Amino acid sequence: MSRAYRIPCLIAAMTALSALPASAGDEVIAEMPYLDDRSTATDVIRSLYNAINRGEYLRAWSYFGEDGRPDFESFAAGYADTDLVELTTGKETAEGAAGTTYWTVPVAIETRHLDGTTEIFAGCYTLSQPNPAIQATPPFVPIGIREGSLAASDAPLDAAVPARC
Repeated sequence: MSRAYRIPCLIAAMTALSALPASAGDEVIAEMPYLDDRSTATDVIRSLYNAINRGEYLRAWSYFGEDGRPDFESFAAGYADTDLVELTTGKETAEGAAGTTYWTVPVAIETRHLDGTTEIFAGCYTLSQPNPAIQATPPFVPIGIREGSLAASDAPLDAAVPARC
């Protein structure tokens, strides 16, 4: 094979290979836009599952407030066999107390595992934020998850969302 023929073939092969994702996870990330929205409690939950779906467990973990933050290694390991999570949310509710706002967000998730099996979980997240108008010293504290309580559900995803928390 002549040198003039080998170089275009090599370039074509390298171009074709560079277009392929390195793994299935890279394919999901390329198709799923990055979402980091902390403007409402529901948006924080959406951002949490966006990070999980993209395999960005440190970012997912960061949505938990100091008071509710789980151990990072255990948190990340809990998603080791997760391929994708579909989220459905209900109506968030809010109440204020002593300079802090608390929200509850009813959710249902359908988790697809790497082996193709799925599970549905439903429950509530509780989030909080000190009143931004009275936060006088750094660091700024955004809305953060205080706790999540989800349990297995036999209902379809849309029907599994609790009416309220």
